[in-house]
Amino acid sequence: MSTYLDFEEPLKALEEQIAQTKELGESTNVDMSEQLAELEQVLQEKTKEVFSGLTPWQRVQLSRHPDRPYTLAYIDAITNGQFIELHGDRSVKDDKAMVGGFGMIDGKSVMLIGQQKGINTKMRQYRNFGMPNPEGYRKALRLMKLAEKFNKPIVTFIDTPGAFPGLEAEERGQGEAIARNIYEMMRLKVPVICIIIGEGASGGALGIGVGDKVVMLENTWYSVISPESCSSILWRSWNYKETAADALKLTSTDMRKNGLVDEVIPEPSNGAHRNPEEMFSAVKVKIKNYLSELEKMNPEKRVEDRIEKFCQMGVWK
Repeated sequence: MSTYLDFEEPLKALEEQIAQTKELGESTNVDMSEQLAELEQVLQEKTKEVFSGLTPWQRVQLSRHPDRPYTLAYIDAITNGQFIELHGDRSVKDDKAMVGGFGMIDGKSVMLIGQQKGINTKMRQYRNFGMPNPEGYRKALRLMKLAEKFNKPIVTFIDTPGAFPGLEAEERGQGEAIARNIYEMMRLKVPVICIIIGEGASGGALGIGVGDKVVMLENTWYSVISPESCSSILWRSWNYKETAADALKLTSTDMRKNGLVDEVIPEPSNGAHRNPEEMFSAVKVKIKNYLSELEKMNPEKRVEDRIEKFCQMGVWK
């Protein structure tokens, strides 16, 4: 059963009306095709109206939608199941919030890495709600170095509310692990593509977010802090999260305008959570196009351009 956010309620009513009309036609053997066509047209227009005027806070809500596809769903779709997951950081343990391994994209071997959230309560606990510990980032770095060793390109999928903030994570060097990843990703000699598919929060996202191409899906966000945390710091309350979301300029449109991401990948008209297959197809096409472009470049030039790109961020003339 689909989940609807508050601003999606008009769509829910129309979809229920369409379902009832179909059921009525089947039970009475009456041709309802004309009525169905009218309702479908109204639904399309209403969907366009709802999704064309989204506020930053509504986009944040969409990025967290429980029906939205997560990293493993993207990996499975773009590799047609040809994926071998690799485990462990060779130091502490295997962090279930960070997944990665080799996959085949139309016959091409690629290293795929990303944060994974759970699809139900039990799996969310198992995946630590998509919040990696230091060993998760160290596992990601181990896999990146493995890809570099065998000259395989790297694709990362970013979807995290942040790195795990627990005491044990800090004791094991959370800050150092993320900083090390940023440093090492800058110098990787293979193509690196980073795709924000949901939430891109703080250092948790940056830990696997340095690449030649950094792109966002349309209804995602990328920021140093979540709107709720920003609101609690500035106003000592979560009640101003919508104001914070607007002020943070965290949407894909804002990020592209400020030159912090290379491209925004459009989502289906009713969002990635309603039409995941179309979203998977669009992401796969983009990955193939980026790889085709990046692999033609000299590795040293690619690293130089990557460093230059990130050094230019935040510079105002």
